[in-house]
Amino acid sequence: MPTVSVGRERLFAALGETYTDEQFDELCFDFGIELDEVTTEGKIIRKENHVDEEVANGDEEVIYKIEVPANRYDLLCLEGLSRSLRIFLSKEDVPDFRLSDMSGRAMQKMTVKPETSLIRPFVVCAVLRGITFSQARYDSFIDLQDKLHQNLCRKRTLVAIGTHDLDTLEGPFSYEALPPSDIKFVPLKQSKEFTAQELMEFYKSDVKLKKFLDIIESSPVYPVIFDSKRRVLSLPPIINGAHSAITLKTRNVFIECTATDLTKARTVLNTMVTMFSQYCDNKYEVEAVEVTADGKTAVYPDLSQRSFEVSVSYINDTIGVQLKPMEIVGHLRKMQLPSRVVKSGDDVKILVKVPPTRTDVLHPCDVMEDVAIAVGFNNIDKTLPKSHCLGKEQNLNQFSDLLREQIALAGFTEVLTWILGSQLENFTMVNREEDKKKAVLIGNPRTSEFEVVRTSLLPGLLKTMSHNKKSPLPIKLFEISDVVHLDSKKDVGAENRRRLGALFCDEKSGFEVIHGLLDRVMEIVGVLRCPAGQTGGYFIQPSHEPEYFRGRQANVFYRGAKIGTFGIIHPEVLQRFDIPDPCSALELELEPFL
Repeated sequence: MPTVSVGRERLFAALGETYTDEQFDELCFDFGIELDEVTTEGKIIRKENHVDEEVANGDEEVIYKIEVPANRYDLLCLEGLSRSLRIFLSKEDVPDFRLSDMSGRAMQKMTVKPETSLIRPFVVCAVLRGITFSQARYDSFIDLQDKLHQNLCRKRTLVAIGTHDLDTLEGPFSYEALPPSDIKFVPLKQSKEFTAQELMEFYKSDVKLKKFLDIIESSPVYPVIFDSKRRVLSLPPIINGAHSAITLKTRNVFIECTATDLTKARTVLNTMVTMFSQYCDNKYEVEAVEVTADGKTAVYPDLSQRSFEVSVSYINDTIGVQLKPMEIVGHLRKMQLPSRVVKSGDDVKILVKVPPTRTDVLHPCDVMEDVAIAVGFNNIDKTLPKSHCLGKEQNLNQFSDLLREQIALAGFTEVLTWILGSQLENFTMVNREEDKKKAVLIGNPRTSEFEVVRTSLLPGLLKTMSHNKKSPLPIKLFEISDVVHLDSKKDVGAENRRRLGALFCDEKSGFEVIHGLLDRVMEIVGVLRCPAGQTGGYFIQPSHEPEYFRGRQANVFYRGAKIGTFGIIHPEVLQRFDIPDPCSALELELEPFL
């Protein structure tokens, strides 16, 4: 879950009350969030710089690190967090967010050119007029953008936020897509003019911005926003222009969100304006912008409330309480959900109005959950379930546990390795060809070490052996766990397969030890050896698997079907895993025995 860092004194000032750390922890629990850590700014800096020594400083500001739900974007900044807690404590009413009355004034306009459909087709805008920044408010404003970029915006791939000093610009604005060489401007925090092409090279050495370059770098056209005098506001999703940079003296802020997903762009824009419109001269008032695209005109932001009805009986029966309708209305108000009682035939219902800050409320179950939070989970009476069910371990898990015990008694040590691994380890390092029809690939992996779901237990065992090669020999390892293979016949497109993997390492290969383990496993499960080709038991036949030494390997067949392979690991494989001693291994499917 996202973690929000807020200064304790500023938070308490916003709440209008002071708490001990224990009291605030209890408040967070009651509201459904968690006080993860109490630290100081100095400690955070020393931790980031890997400085071990503690520097005692009584003047350091105390920082609360608070974990919030991933879909509560309104809690990602101090403004939204403190407002939500004040409403929960009945110290403040639910804000009435509204659009400015533009009668007698011209509305700002944004025109979207057709070429933007080639790269980033959507843009939504709004104006915060008469805003007053302090240093703390400005820092929170920038920090919320960063958190939204990392969270909802998916590192700017879906949405990119641009904020500008409107007084330095002149509308109407245009959103275009041009060749990189045709875009020239002075980027934020720079004094030199660059073309967009030059900026791509310039920011490749920038720690913060280089990770966003590939979003548009390969495109023949780049998105760009101009004002009426052709001054560049931003080159989304990379950088804003220096000309319109906001400062502490900025009074009117123009916000634009370019996107590949219009719904998320609207959510991001609503979050920005609802969190910081409280600092405008007209509190909670936002000035709309008219956006024209493909001949159609829309006005943003949309601050209207969504409404739907929820049955009182559904709320009470699901939570396990007996609340009166007006009690439910009161609890929902604490959770920023204004509501009223309505009747639908014999059933009493609650008409819930969802404000633009609560984009996480999508279904009656979300309303029910908020009622439960407001009531307090500790205040709900514990009851026995009306249905009686007997829990039982699945046969496959029970069989796996029994087999683990027997293999451990045979002298093997159990290991537990990652189910995710690199394509290099899963294929190349064990002499296998990369097979995209067999392996499940991870989309946009955070690291090259976790980019594919393993199709075999062998790479994990070899990697474990590599890290323990200095341990006394012999080393006997085993793992009973799942691998995943693509299967179009399954509803999720893949299936888990439970396998046994074992590895023996010594000065000699120990082929007979692994063969003996196979025979012991078959003896345990009550399967007898039979002549090749028969289906009454198991038998082995020579195999040609690339990860094993030629002529020193065999396939295992049970009931006429291949269920595994064992043999001496190929020297090339051992060399890639940096294992100096010979090894033998076994990999066996377990589900056929059930």
